[in-house]
Amino acid sequence: MKGSIIIIGFFLLGIVCGLTDAIPDHLLDDNLSLYALCALMFCVGVSIGNDPHTVSSFRKLNPRFTLLPIATILGTWAALVVVTLLLDFRTPEQCYAVGSGFGYYSLSSIFITKYMGIELGTLALLTNIARELITLLAAPLLVRFFGPLALISAGGATTMDTVLPVVIRFAGKEYAILSIYQGFIVDFSVPFMVTLFCSI
Repeated sequence: MKGSIIIIGFFLLGIVCGLTDAIPDHLLDDNLSLYALCALMFCVGVSIGNDPHTVSSFRKLNPRFTLLPIATILGTWAALVVVTLLLDFRTPEQCYAVGSGFGYYSLSSIFITKYMGIELGTLALLTNIARELITLLAAPLLVRFFGPLALISAGGATTMDTVLPVVIRFAGKEYAILSIYQGFIVDFSVPFMVTLFCSI
């Protein structure tokens, strides 16, 4: 929750800086988002490589649970069918690009801004932050009415970091490894899925 509030704060600060011309134009290079994306991907790689227990933890998973990330992706896309019918002013490709961020707001919004423009990139940022916040706030209800797997699936790509403490608290420590696995696989899929729909 705190991390999401910090991200929103920086987003609002960026809007204020843009409106007031606080940052010189020559610093706002067209490739700035590409540089930020490369730095972000580097940080993701470092965080994964820095934990030697991650790979060994994946090996302990029940084989049935390895399908959870696929179910999360397909479930999100199924919901997007309804979204595309309701938002007739957006193309299906745009809706699927935004939804395929799976909660990974920073990475998906940079890709979408680069390929589809700042307006849709902003929408992607807010939509994916909303997914994370709803998961955090609704965690006890999701576990109570739908079970621990529903909480992990709802978290999407965030279950290996920001949502992980909530999973441990409401679903139990035994679901921590599954939560990390889910987050890792869905996280890894985001660049491919988002660019796929952006390029259609």
